[in-house]
Amino acid sequence: MDSVVYRPQKSKPVDSATTLKPGQRAPGFSLPSVSGGQISLSQFRGKRHVVLSFVPAAFTPVCSSQYPGYNIALDLFEKNDAVLLGITSDNIPSLHAWEVSMGGLDFDLLSDFWPHGKVASQYGILRSDGTSERALIVIDKQGVIRYVDVHDINKRPKLEDLAKVLNELNP
Repeated sequence: MDSVVYRPQKSKPVDSATTLKPGQRAPGFSLPSVSGGQISLSQFRGKRHVVLSFVPAAFTPVCSSQYPGYNIALDLFEKNDAVLLGITSDNIPSLHAWEVSMGGLDFDLLSDFWPHGKVASQYGILRSDGTSERALIVIDKQGVIRYVDVHDINKRPKLEDLAKVLNELNP
């Protein structure tokens, strides 16, 4: 079954201008998770590196192929003492349906729905249409940003690039 319901036209590759740079402290947040409860960035401080994977919208083609790919590569995160957090501005019921349609995810999927796009806005990646950019942000155990990739919204980021960054955090 094809889990992609909406087939949008090609979008402007990048529609925001983040001011976040490697070396800066990552803005804190707490968001509801599809698995229940709240996930806060601060709960990982001193314990694990964090990879934030922002995607624009559930049930869209690129997002629906990007996230299942991370399930296959979870050992990359584990061996580098990192946790992956998926973030989108969709609401929890929509995200739950999307996760089920993809066969489940082995990482937390968080909703930046209300206040709408607040975290994406804090990170400077809220697009003019109210969705987030497709972005990967790597935060080290001390809460410092080490990598920012605001990616072409029409394409999946290369896993090899992320692997290189994670490997460099754990020599």
